[in-house]
Amino acid sequence: MSTGSPVDTSTSKSARRADSDRMARGGGLNILGAILQQSALFAIVTMLAHVLGKDDVGRYAECFALLSLLGLMAMAGFRGGLTRFVAIHLADADVARLRGTIRLGMGITAAGSVALAAALALLAPVVAGAMGDGDGQLEAGIRLVALTLPAHALSEAALAATQGWRTQKAYTVIGRIFDPALRLAMTAAALWWGYGYLGAMWSLAIASWVTALLALAALGARLRHVPQAGAVYRIGDIMSFSMISWASALAATGLIWADTLILGAMTDEGQVGVYNVATRLVTLAVFVLPPITATFGPHMAHLHHSQDYAGAARAYGSATRWALLLSMPAFVVLLVFPRQLLAVFGGGFTEGAAVTIILACGQLVGAAAGPCGVVLNMSGRVALSLLDNALVLVANIGLNLLLIPHWGIVGAAVAWSASIVVVNGVKVLQARMLLGIRAEGASTGKIVLAALPAAAAGLVVEHLVDGWALSLVVGAATCGLVYTAAIVLLGPHPEDVRVWRRLRRRLA
Repeated sequence: MSTGSPVDTSTSKSARRADSDRMARGGGLNILGAILQQSALFAIVTMLAHVLGKDDVGRYAECFALLSLLGLMAMAGFRGGLTRFVAIHLADADVARLRGTIRLGMGITAAGSVALAAALALLAPVVAGAMGDGDGQLEAGIRLVALTLPAHALSEAALAATQGWRTQKAYTVIGRIFDPALRLAMTAAALWWGYGYLGAMWSLAIASWVTALLALAALGARLRHVPQAGAVYRIGDIMSFSMISWASALAATGLIWADTLILGAMTDEGQVGVYNVATRLVTLAVFVLPPITATFGPHMAHLHHSQDYAGAARAYGSATRWALLLSMPAFVVLLVFPRQLLAVFGGGFTEGAAVTIILACGQLVGAAAGPCGVVLNMSGRVALSLLDNALVLVANIGLNLLLIPHWGIVGAAVAWSASIVVVNGVKVLQARMLLGIRAEGASTGKIVLAALPAAAAGLVVEHLVDGWALSLVVGAATCGLVYTAAIVLLGPHPEDVRVWRRLRRRLA
């Protein structure tokens, strides 16, 4: 177990603060991008729900799930591998290996995505039949997934490589702001002109190709500032990490989308639509976790490679604290006002209230665990992370097959939440016991304590205010104000106060 190193004692306070500030700046930019991205995705699902109804929302969700899974397969693990090894080679000033890593990662991603896209296009009728396509409308959507797949994989790989420079600008501006904004605008136009869910799928395809071109340009701009050198390929190290990382990420993504695909095969598109709307709401609550994780990843790789284990523990604690602190008000609103939130999509979706509550409980535990999986991956323990994700995925599929026939979408929600709780609990223990890294300064207890009066105030508003819209608006505002006041009274973390003041001065 790693408990410290010479770097720990020699690292100055100013250097630690500079690293924390850099991570905070990247996290702040990513959070802004996540807010805009989730708002755009929320608007897309809302438009589909109101214009097309539950069945087409379900078809769109199934196609998006397929795209996410195949995108990970096409990248062969280079999403995490590019970020990690680019960060390491930059820390070592190893230009030759830096260029070799990027060429290898981008080349394999391009070849894999094109091959998978061609196979999917040819096998679209078979895949649609396996996904329970009873009316033939899903097959055309699957062919559009094949058209989108190379662009989706290439943009993710290119943006992951830019993150190795420990900057989030290209990742956020291109991938988290421009792409969803363009997709939202094009989807709105397609629905306005009456092209239905296939118009939404065409919008996804076109936006993905434009995003891919911009992502490749951003990576090229970074490389132009790197000195010229012949590429050196550490194929063994990169492939061993990336293959295991690929399988681990595939299992983790399977955990996210397995319930949607199984529901599509065992129920109807309407139930999938309700479930997808509920999951979209819960995803809004944890919108801060992916951007904070994306910022934390290259820092964790750099700190662990430099043997700064104390710095890694502080960074892990900061990332965990920021994720839970910023997402807690949304969790309170989800738990107190689930029916009012679902009513935004129309009356037919309010049956998903129980699903929303169950999923929110599971995701709340995941947020409290912080980016524990990134700690394992960026410290080189990808095989262990793979084992965790694979075992939980198998258990999740088993629970879905067991519970969905009896409980439908509620059973799927129970299976997913149970899996999230187990896998995050195991990874937190592994990071602490095997790496000696715990979330130092996470302040979890204080944040949970601040949420209790906010939830109580929300319940009072829910009981006293009539009308779902007014109740939701007044209740959400009340929960946010009470939560903020409680955090102030309990005392925010000193690092958060310092970072906030720095960010405020930069904005001014």
